[in-house]
Amino acid sequence: MENKEILDNKIQEKFGASLLTVGQDFDFPVYEFTKPEIKNAIAWMKQEQGFIYLTTLCGLHFPDNEKSREFAMMYQLHNLVANQRVRFKTFMSREDMQLPTIIDIYDAANWMEREAFDFFGFTFEGHPKMVRILNMEEMNYHPMRKEYPLEDLQREDKDDKFFGR
Repeated sequence: MENKEILDNKIQEKFGASLLTVGQDFDFPVYEFTKPEIKNAIAWMKQEQGFIYLTTLCGLHFPDNEKSREFAMMYQLHNLVANQRVRFKTFMSREDMQLPTIIDIYDAANWMEREAFDFFGFTFEGHPKMVRILNMEEMNYHPMRKEYPLEDLQREDKDDKFFGR
C-alpha cells in the first residue's frame, strides 16, 4: 500500500466524521476537517506521525462558495524524515472566522497567524499578540479579501491603451 493510502487510513480511523474530505491537489494530499477538530488533527500529526515542520499557514477567500464555506484556513505540514507533505483545510463563514491558535504546537505559527489576521481578518483564540504584522494598525479592512477592486479606480494618470484595454 502506498504511503498516502496508509496515512489516509490512519487519519480516517483517528478522526472519523471530523474528516470531511480527502483529496489530492498536485503533489499534496489534502484533508478537510471540521473547524472544532482542526487543532487536534494538527497536534496528532506532529506528535504521532512525525510532521514536525509547519511549512505554511494561510487564509483563503472563496467569494463564490456558499456562505458557510467562504473562508478557509490552510495548513501545510512536512514530515522531514519520511519526506511527506500534507495539506489540512477547514472552511468557515465570514461571521465565524475565529480559530484556536496552534502556537503551542508550532512556534512558527505565531507570525503566520498574525499575517492571516492582517490580510484576511482571521482571529486566533489564545494568540499572545494578535496585531497587524505588515499593514498599518489604522487600516479598517483586510486587503487580501477578494472583495476589493484589483486597481485603484481613483487613478487619473494611467492610460489603459498601454495595458491592452
